[in-house]
Amino acid sequence: MNRPSLFLIDAYALIYQSFFAFARRPLTNSKGENTSAEWGFLSYLLRIRDEFEPDHLAVVFDAGSSQRKEIYPEYKATREKMPEDLRESLTRIRALLDALHNPVLEVEGFEADDVIGSLALKALDEEVDVVIVSGDKDFYQLLRPGVRLFRPARGGRAGVAAEWVDESNAGKRFGVPPGRIVDYLALIGDSSDNVPGAPGIGPKTAVKLIREYGDLDGILKHAEEVRAKRPRESLLHNAGQIRLSKELVTILTDVDVTLDLDRMAVRAPDRERMRELLLELEFHTLLERFASAPGGAASADEAADYALVLDAAGIEAVVGEARARGEVTVDVLTASPGPMRGTIAGIALSTQPSQARYLPLAHEPPLGLEMEAPASESAINLSGLASPDLAPLRDLLEDPGVRKTGHDLKHAMVALAEAGVTLAGASFDTMVASYLLKPELRGHELESLAASTLGLETTPLKELVGTGKKEVPLTRLAPEKVLRYACERADCAGRLRGRFQPELEEHALDGLFRDVEMRLVSVLARMERNGVRIDLAFFTEMSRALEYELGRVREEIFEEAGSEFNLNSTPQLRTVLFEDLGLPVIRKTKTGPSTAASVLEELEALGHPVPRLLMKYRRMEKLRSTYIDALPGLVHRRTGRIHTHFNQTVAATGRLSSSNPNLQNIPIRTRIGREIRKGFVAAPGHVLLTADYSQIELRILAHFSGDPAFVTAFREASDIHRQTAAVIFGVPAEEVTSRMRDQAKTINFATLYGQGAFSLGRQLGIPRDEARRFIDQYFERFSGVRSFLDEQVALAKERGYVETLSGRRRYVPELASRNWNIRAHGERVARNTPIQGTAADVIKKAMIEVQRALDEARSGAMLLLQVHDELVLETPAGELEAVRRVVVSHMRDSTALDVPLVVDTGTGESWFECKG
Repeated sequence: MNRPSLFLIDAYALIYQSFFAFARRPLTNSKGENTSAEWGFLSYLLRIRDEFEPDHLAVVFDAGSSQRKEIYPEYKATREKMPEDLRESLTRIRALLDALHNPVLEVEGFEADDVIGSLALKALDEEVDVVIVSGDKDFYQLLRPGVRLFRPARGGRAGVAAEWVDESNAGKRFGVPPGRIVDYLALIGDSSDNVPGAPGIGPKTAVKLIREYGDLDGILKHAEEVRAKRPRESLLHNAGQIRLSKELVTILTDVDVTLDLDRMAVRAPDRERMRELLLELEFHTLLERFASAPGGAASADEAADYALVLDAAGIEAVVGEARARGEVTVDVLTASPGPMRGTIAGIALSTQPSQARYLPLAHEPPLGLEMEAPASESAINLSGLASPDLAPLRDLLEDPGVRKTGHDLKHAMVALAEAGVTLAGASFDTMVASYLLKPELRGHELESLAASTLGLETTPLKELVGTGKKEVPLTRLAPEKVLRYACERADCAGRLRGRFQPELEEHALDGLFRDVEMRLVSVLARMERNGVRIDLAFFTEMSRALEYELGRVREEIFEEAGSEFNLNSTPQLRTVLFEDLGLPVIRKTKTGPSTAASVLEELEALGHPVPRLLMKYRRMEKLRSTYIDALPGLVHRRTGRIHTHFNQTVAATGRLSSSNPNLQNIPIRTRIGREIRKGFVAAPGHVLLTADYSQIELRILAHFSGDPAFVTAFREASDIHRQTAAVIFGVPAEEVTSRMRDQAKTINFATLYGQGAFSLGRQLGIPRDEARRFIDQYFERFSGVRSFLDEQVALAKERGYVETLSGRRRYVPELASRNWNIRAHGERVARNTPIQGTAADVIKKAMIEVQRALDEARSGAMLLLQVHDELVLETPAGELEAVRRVVVSHMRDSTALDVPLVVDTGTGESWFECKG
């Protein structure tokens, strides 16, 4: 029988990790408060509760000044002061823990490590297994039978896929067993805690000494026998300091703290209080799990009229009501998510608030219900939409005269189309409406919107199907178990329309919603169904070739480094880079020198080949795992194509994104990245056509700013980067060198994205002062650009948002933050959003018009992909020129600007051939 478990959370380790995981782009709520720490910490804690189901759990904080400060005042003296916005997060984190009923433990004058160490040993005495959740290496010393360490993934953002450490694998990281960790740390010291250690003794030497002489006493006793001069003299002259270091790194296990297992028992949270806190923090995507009492499937609207439809009379009633009203809310439930992957389980329909009907179409067993008259003439065949008994429902769904409301209508369209039904009359998607009204939300799930907007508790899907390995398809559940969940979705979507429609009109967003976003829904649904064909043989061969290339680069790295090591091991990589090769430490993390990509780039600039080769290896390995080996496994059995999912409600700027797989992010700056596009091919007798806006964001900047030099350059079809270089460097356009043009191009785009002198200098490979002079010169010569960008920041501060040409809004709460970094990010958002958002609106309008024109011409061409400013189509070879004319004309004329829009096209049997 398994023993009970106790999870002890090292609070500050996880809080700091969560906070700094979003350092570049902090999460904020509408008040401008930094909520990164709360989001990361809570998400990780909830995942721990869900995935590992601990019996007991406690969160341990440091309290007061540690006794280590008394014996060594410089202890932790090098640590930076806690950021003010992180300090403000602590109160909210404690409130969340209180609502979760997870006890907070702290003992005055002791660090969390000591409290955790003492509780761990007490728990072992009670035959309770202990899991310590922390990334702190000091905890390795506590590992023993019954005590394990769980080291979270960075920031807690990638789920709970992290590292488990116990006695069996503890020695792999440092090369010594848990019982010798304090001796090891005493020798090497700890820069993050300012523990001095033994000067001149690094990890490799420490391991060697421990293996040869045992514990620290044995090492110091035999110091004179050490052959290497540097470590020998360090041991002889720093014995006191080394013993002090051991005292500093040794975790206490005798702190006077009570092990109250009853108090630490994991209990159900205070759901009402959690909802209040989540709404305050604006964590809407987490609201779903706290929406109803466990196991209750209870709605806040208990009086709602929800029922199953199992006979012809029921079908006739709901269809008749919908036709009489001229509108109906539809929710299509599928067995699994994702485009082209979900069998329809059933359809829920609602024609008025608090009323909905559910038609179960593919549940196993087919009904599983006790029907009043199972053999009566009124019983109908509900085994899928093809059933003749469901003709009235099919006619209703395909009738454009009956307006359809729903949440994520694109999902419904794709699923219904796979069942042979074309959903017509789609007029209001509540997910899209929420996105337009609040683009800053991290999610627009129906359950969270019902809670935050309607105050309604809905049935969480997880309660029905479970999570992870325990998850079962909806089709495996009896219809009566799914009834309330399905009907709530249709009912709440209808109610949300009543709230969102007047808000869209109030904020002058109804035109953008109706004419662009809603018309785009059906275009994207068709693109998801169209899919894109790939050449499986090409990917197989490319995988073989890349595996060989990776092996060759790996051998080059080992040769240049002088030894073989695990390229995926951060500790081993640190040893090679900073000890064996003696490269400078650019940045430090809590666990040691950073080996992040940005650090390798800086090391590469120093001229050593290993960082350059490592960067190359990482890029190649990512391409192999993410695309070359992964894409063939995503080919749909029936269509033989890959069907990506287009996300219409994710990017706050209005841009589309794609996922499962992400086909917008295939890197094209490297040879191998470009080669991947050779694997995307047209069907026999067809060709691919790409149409790409040329420099659209700079053209939009010219339109908004009205800067004479910019506007003139585009109107005269001049090379904008050459013209920019001529203005900046003060030379005639014909005297601009290629280097000048490249620098001007970099500066043009740096302006768009609000880059400062540091980033620009790094890109151009010039000193920061010189980059600053370039920027100042740029804005002096293009004063219209500077005026426009400054005006956007001023407008955002005044009214709280900026707008695109189409009226799309993006709120910028970051400008109200007291944190300089967050405010600076807000200023970049305010400057860039009108430009990038307008570019997104332009291509969305073009997609709508291109699809309409193709339909009117009854063309065999299909829109396949949208990649930011580029469209990819597949067309019969005989229609190529006609389709090209249609695409170019509608892209060019989709939006009227003060400068012309230019569209570049390419054709070929593969995507690679289109781009050249």
